[in-house]
Amino acid sequence: MDFKNLKSNALNGGIQYHFEADNGYGASIVQHPFSYGSNLGLWELAVIGKDGRICYDTPITSDVLGHLTEEDVNSTLEQIAALPSE
Repeated sequence: MDFKNLKSNALNGGIQYHFEADNGYGASIVQHPFSYGSNLGLWELAVIGKDGRICYDTPITSDVLGHLTEEDVNSTLEQIAALPSE
């Protein structure tokens, strides 16, 4: 998976990618002046729950993930896609 092939839009002077998994979860992947790691060319990712809001209670993380490489982002998206659909 390559997140840079996903739908994107401009956000806060940077870019945001949107991921939607078949299990109902998703992710927001951002890189802009206010995101964690953007000054180093790195990415920030938030897990999105089935309600469309940031989800803070998955086995993946209890917060947003920052300072991610492109490989880290792709790996995390695979983990999100593997979450149970409940």
